[in-house]
Amino acid sequence: MMHEFRDDDFSRLELSFPAAERNYRYFRSLLEPSTRMLVLVKANAYGLGAVEFSSMMQRLGANYLAVAHPVEGIELRSHGISLPIIVLTSGTDYFSEIIEYHLEPSLPNLSSIEVFSKALRAAGKKDWPVHIKFDTGMHRLGFTEDEIAPLSEYLGKCPEIKVKSCFSHLAASEDSSQDEFTLSQIDLFTSMYGQLCSAIGYKPLRHILNSAGIERFPRFQFDMVRLGIGIYGISSLPGVKLSPVASLKCKIIQIKKLDNPSETIGYGRLGKVYPGMTIATIPVGYADGIDRHLGRGKASFLLNGHRVPTVGNICMDMCMLDVTGVNAAVGDTVTIFGDEPSIEELADILGTIPYEILTSVPRRIERIIVRR
Repeated sequence: MMHEFRDDDFSRLELSFPAAERNYRYFRSLLEPSTRMLVLVKANAYGLGAVEFSSMMQRLGANYLAVAHPVEGIELRSHGISLPIIVLTSGTDYFSEIIEYHLEPSLPNLSSIEVFSKALRAAGKKDWPVHIKFDTGMHRLGFTEDEIAPLSEYLGKCPEIKVKSCFSHLAASEDSSQDEFTLSQIDLFTSMYGQLCSAIGYKPLRHILNSAGIERFPRFQFDMVRLGIGIYGISSLPGVKLSPVASLKCKIIQIKKLDNPSETIGYGRLGKVYPGMTIATIPVGYADGIDRHLGRGKASFLLNGHRVPTVGNICMDMCMLDVTGVNAAVGDTVTIFGDEPSIEELADILGTIPYEILTSVPRRIERIIVRR
């Protein structure tokens, strides 16, 4: 559950709605006015909080939302989100719930279409909107080109289903060295879409661009685009500075002055004491998304305008910082990531991607809405 910002919050993930709005407007400016915007809010809105973030996107004018699993869509519907919601990984076990909560499944193969059609017939439904996934080279899910004919034949005998969109995933749209492959994916998608439209006699929406694709290949925006990591503040273009939406913050719970070089700090005795050292303990650890590989001074966080390095191993629920020479007191706020350090900086240290940093923050860390 989210609530409005309070100064006495302990550990929190602050969500800046003004930052999200700026990012949304930036991507919107790259598109034609008629192009629809789908925003991905899967994985609890990339860790930020799906219900409130979806409400924001609904107010900003997004046309669609996308989740990974049916339970995520059910949660949004249960909290009053009325936008159309695509379920990207529908499976086959939740089709009755998808119908009950007016969700729209992505169907990547004939067996899933057959099972969903049966569920629709049992519920007495016709023309239910579905989204057909094409495999253009990612080789994860979707129909291949040689499966278009049997797909078309089945759809022609299936009044329960109406194809609302056809889409595919670009595998490397952010990587300029892979542009030839990306363009081949788009060409194949266009060909497969044309074949399906000719067979079924109408033209569903088309979408293939993700956040990087919107920035790098806007000429292929087609009817709709899918905005994911970009809305949360990560750009694929050098020199483009988006607004970080999330800031992970906590407060110092204890300060210690240490002086004896024979003493150590933390598990494994890997934090080394030096004369005149001051350490601060903060109440977040690897169970809160602070990866253990950020310990032992590999990362530094922001305290009162100064960067302070980690000391010793990151614990499950706490970690220690070297605050020697910094004006620090119990109750002062430490920023783990936000404007500084950025999520990208931590991802670089860990050799990973910003997605993993964001989605690693568990639900036990309260999400705080910052509207200013």
